[in-house]
Order: sequence, then C-alpha cells, then structure tokens
Amino acid sequence: MTERTAKNILAASRWTKVFGWSLGVVLLVMMGLGIYVSREPDIFWVTRSAEAESAIVGLSTTDTLIRVAETLLDKPGGYLTNDKIPPNVFLDNIPSWELGVVTQIRDLGRVMRDDYTRSQSQSKEDEDVATGAPQFFFNNDSWLFPATESEYRDGIKAFARYRQRLLDGDPDTQFYARADNFREWLSQVEKRLGSLTRRLGNSVAANRINDDLAGEPAAEAAGNQPDTFNVRTGWFEVDNIFFEARGTAWALVHFFRAAEFDFAHVLADKNAEVSVRQIIRELEASLDPLRSPMILNGGGYGLFANHSLVMANYLARANAAVINLRELLDQG
Repeated sequence: MTERTAKNILAASRWTKVFGWSLGVVLLVMMGLGIYVSREPDIFWVTRSAEAESAIVGLSTTDTLIRVAETLLDKPGGYLTNDKIPPNVFLDNIPSWELGVVTQIRDLGRVMRDDYTRSQSQSKEDEDVATGAPQFFFNNDSWLFPATESEYRDGIKAFARYRQRLLDGDPDTQFYARADNFREWLSQVEKRLGSLTRRLGNSVAANRINDDLAGEPAAEAAGNQPDTFNVRTGWFEVDNIFFEARGTAWALVHFFRAAEFDFAHVLADKNAEVSVRQIIRELEASLDPLRSPMILNGGGYGLFANHSLVMANYLARANAAVINLRELLDQG
C-alpha cells in the first residue's frame, strides 16, 4: 500500500466519522424537537365577565372558543397537521389531537351561528358569527394558497369582533342561553362521543353485529346490509384515534366549563348543575398524563394495558351523562 493510498483511506475514514457524528446530532435534535412539539397543552381557566346577575351572557362561550382556537395554532410547535418539513412531517399524534379539537370548534361554531345567536328559526344570523364559523371548516391540512392557519385566524378575528360587541353592550348583538339551544349543542357532542367510544373499542373488537336498522321494522337502507362488519382498528391507527379522542376531550372540558357560566340559569332551573360537573370530571379524568412512551393495545384481559379501552371508558361515562342532561332539558 502506497503512502498516498493510506492517506486517502485515512481521510475517507475521518469523513465517515464526521458524517456519522453529524447525522447522529441531527437525529438527536430532531428527536428533541419532536418530543417538544408533541406535548399536549394544559387546560386553562375559562373567563367569566362578572359574577351572578351582572355576567354578560355568551361571553364565556365566545371567549373560550377563541382561546381554544388560539391555543390550537399557538401551542409549542404551532399547528402541525399541514407541516411538510421534518420532524413535524413524521409526527401523527398531535395532528390527530388537533383534528379532535378542530371538530369541536366546528360543531360549537355551527351551533353558535344557527342557534345561540338567533332568537328563532327565521331571525337574522349574526354577521360576524356567520363569517367566522365557516372559516374553521376550511381544509385542515392545506399548506399554502391559502394556509390552514390563515383561514382559522380569520375565523378567530370574526368571533373576536362578536365578542367585542358583546362587551360593548351592542343591542344588535345577542346570545340566547335557552334550554332548546343548549340541547342542539349537546346532541352534537353526544354523536361525537358515541362515535369515538365505538372507534376506541374497536381496538380489540374483531367484528360487530349489524344493528343499523334495529328497532324500526319499516326501516330501509340504500344497499344490501351484511350481518356483521369487520371493525378491527388497524395497528397503525390505534394511536391516532386515541389522540383524536384526547383532543376532543380537551376542547370539551373548556366548552362545558363555559356552558356552566352562560347557561347557569337554565341549569339551575332544571337542577342540572351536577350533571355538567360530572361530565367535566369524566373528561378531565380522560386527560390524565400518559405515563407510557407509546400507546399500548393489549387485549381486553391481556397482560398489557389497552389505553384505547381506558379512554373509551371515560368518554362513554361522559356521553352517558350528556344523554341524561339532554333528556333532562327536554322535560318541560
């Protein structure tokens, strides 16, 4: 081996080490950033304008909707669902969490537009709420032209204008805290929680009996209905559904706390305050810190935990309380 060849081999070995160390540092930094941006935001205190009779009805719900949306966009790492660069592009847990939050923002925004801010079916809708609510229905993973964040911020600005008019006492700005309006939102929550509970339970279920037409002899469907459905959740989807449920629960904790203030008289009239408190307690329990580095999917009575079934238990209990509350408000 000539001296020149030996030098070339030594130089190549040195560059290989430099490349290896550089790659290791980059991967370590990306891992650290991934862990940092994958933290779920803490629950914040809901705002109330004043105590008892002097409180501005609707302020808590509106302000909470705005703050939940702002937290969605401004949390560590920002909004991740539409990110296209590493390490965010490789993360799926927080984007699933964001989907749960966005879904609840959309549901509440729609109810505010159609019910909370209108006195009856033929009354005029609030201009700012009618402008802001559809903004959150924009594609949640658009990167550019326009970016999802810009559309959501336009929605936040519209609701902020409505909030300011509430604070200013504008006579044309109303929020109707009635039992029938509250029931409309509860019916949306009931459907969302019911769907999530079923999807979480499918982490261990292989199939289910088709009961889609049960209880209605004259019911029909568009196509042939099989006797059973294969509903087992794919291994790579279990954690996504789990974090979507966490995002849903996180948003609902704030929205129910706001409803405690804005619908205080309605709840007191039905002696239903304790029902709302029970819903909040179950949702808060579902948000306990996750002690495992990954979402486990053990069998129902297996050796390892099944985090999806634990989450399904809390959401099912919250959903049962929502159903009871809605039925209570249905009573005259």
